Amino acid sequence: MIKFEEVKNGVIFPVGEKNAAYSQYFTGQSYLKNLIADPAVNVGVGNVTFEPGCRNNWHIHHDGFQLLLVTGGEGWYQEDGKPAQFLTAGDVIVTHDGIKHWHGAAKDSWFEHLAITAGTPEWLEAVSDELYNALKKK
Repeated sequence: MIKFEEVKNGVIFPVGEKNAAYSQYFTGQSYLKNLIADPAVNVGVGNVTFEPGCRNNWHIHHDGFQLLLVTGGEGWYQEDGKPAQFLTAGDVIVTHDGIKHWHGAAKDSWFEHLAITAGTPEWLEAVSDELYNALKKK
């Protein structure tokens, strides 16, 4: 059974289009609606929606940061070398400059967050199925 199917229609902000520009950095299907993409502002804000099981690759933000504001569904966030954190609506994640991390939906749930991002991303390897499939809610 898939949970939080209402997320696929957008919780607060529109879901946006299939995230084709970044699809090579995701396992599964994600959707992106850029909310702020003003070249005069050095921070981007996007509504990112993940289908169940979708997650992005490990990545690092250089000369910047990433803030995640979870608006719907259930998902995961993990920094390299630390346990994964289970996320639900209302959770806030602060990722500092230079921290290797990934985030995405739980296997059985849609997931949505606002991503407030500054700096340049460095996209790395995919999150292995072995690591992802071993995640368990506490």
